Amino acid sequence: MNETYQLWLEKLDKASPLYQELLDIQGNETEITERFYRDIEFGTAGLRGICGAGTNRMNDLTVGRATQGIANYILKSGQDPKQGVAIAYDCRHHSKEFSEMAAEIFAGNGIRAYLFPSLRPTPELSYAVRKLGAVSGVNMTASHNPKEYNGYKVYWNDGAQISGEVSNGILAEIQKLDMFGAFPRVPLAEAVSQGLVVMLGEEMDRDYLRYVLSLAQRPDAELDLDTPIVYTPLNGAGSVPMMEMAKARGFRNFTIVPEQKDPDPDFKSVPFPNPENPKAFAVAEEIGRRAGAEVLIATDPDSDRMAIEVSDGKGGYVPLNGNQTGGLLIAYLAESQKRHGTLPEKAAMIQSIVTGDFGRTVCESYGIKVYEALTGFKNICGRIPELQADGYTYFFGYEESIGCAPGEEVRDKDGISAGMLVSEMAAYYRKNGIGLLDALDRLYQKYGYFSEDQVSVVLQGKAGQERIGRIMDAFRNGAFGARNVAQTIDYINGYRDIPPQNALKYVMTDGSWFAMRPSGTEPKIKFYYYAVDRDKNVSRQRVADMVAAVSRLIDGIE
Repeated sequence: MNETYQLWLEKLDKASPLYQELLDIQGNETEITERFYRDIEFGTAGLRGICGAGTNRMNDLTVGRATQGIANYILKSGQDPKQGVAIAYDCRHHSKEFSEMAAEIFAGNGIRAYLFPSLRPTPELSYAVRKLGAVSGVNMTASHNPKEYNGYKVYWNDGAQISGEVSNGILAEIQKLDMFGAFPRVPLAEAVSQGLVVMLGEEMDRDYLRYVLSLAQRPDAELDLDTPIVYTPLNGAGSVPMMEMAKARGFRNFTIVPEQKDPDPDFKSVPFPNPENPKAFAVAEEIGRRAGAEVLIATDPDSDRMAIEVSDGKGGYVPLNGNQTGGLLIAYLAESQKRHGTLPEKAAMIQSIVTGDFGRTVCESYGIKVYEALTGFKNICGRIPELQADGYTYFFGYEESIGCAPGEEVRDKDGISAGMLVSEMAAYYRKNGIGLLDALDRLYQKYGYFSEDQVSVVLQGKAGQERIGRIMDAFRNGAFGARNVAQTIDYINGYRDIPPQNALKYVMTDGSWFAMRPSGTEPKIKFYYYAVDRDKNVSRQRVADMVAAVSRLIDGIE
């Protein structure tokens, strides 16, 4: 690691900010180790890491190397370079610079780049890949991670994030390259004049908006379009498309949080830009109380994730997790389509292996087949061609981490489309005299009370990764024992039609279950707990018992 550190000092331009950053940590063995103990690598969403100098950081060198690796794979796999690569970015530090550098490198390799001139949501990038017939797509975003992070999401020609053979092939090409290699580049202005870079804009925006609006379920006559709704993009890319959506749908009382409307890479008005955490709703709640809002909607900086809080009818708000929001949407979509005769005869929903059983149960009551996939929307949306080959029509896809894909033209989480449907759903239920919390409770009364919890154990750096490995090994080797376990599923070598992943699932004799897996994008190990019972208290207690038992075991694993 020290040798690599010294190599960087030797090869970096002395005027580079990265060079000065490395000088500042000279002699700090811990910091040098964290930055150089590995090369930043592809996880469930491409590259993602802290911005800064080092092989384990997001910077010009790691981004340039990844881009050249993708270019090499495109050219070696026989793809037509004129099909091009679509490139977007969000509000993060360096996102615009990284996107322009990527466009210049693709152009330098003779591969056309379609570049958005300003920030756009991830779902629009996925849509653009398919609309343009591009061979690939890239989005410079760290999604919901803290402000210190940036990332590099990579898509293939189906509009989904890369996986399998493509992911492995690109990774192999990246690993062949010297980070300090002289990669061919064409300056942006020159590349535009030569037609090697094509700037995208309003036409693609309008096409994507039309797609979002096409997912509407009910006519205006069935909705209360005066329903108060408050939305926050958390200073990210969702501001413009969500406001355009609200205007086009006719929502007359749709308010955006002023402090979080415009791009801000430092997220000064929010502790961290993850709408899965209720603290991200603090400012929206204040505005919501003043406006009497029925629902608060938040999307993360690249607008693929969407979370909601719903009115409790007493001036407060209740956060819903991804399982609850997904279950509500599935029930709303299924009932709407059944009523209007648009529910496909052979409909299919896709959920991840760590998503709860609420949505599955609703689907099965409507005769909708349920497919499972590994975590991450590259895996969820990656099964769409398979279900279509089986003769099914795609109905919905979601996972517990506040992500869903309501339509098949966006092969990733789509917070804009989901936000539109939540707004419509709130307006429909308000027209019928009930709130979203009431609608959720009615579903629980019908299908049982689904309880859940998620615990993430954050373990930073090399030592953290090693401890995560020991925790997985301990459970895999029987640490959990036979505590009323009816079935243990180990996904390490694949399970049924699910490809391999480092994940475990324990199903109890009473039907409750928990799963565990290391995160592919963050330094943590995640635990997911689920139970259902006609009695709410019994359901909750079963979850609490599992959490307590697992937590005791984890504490004993050094």
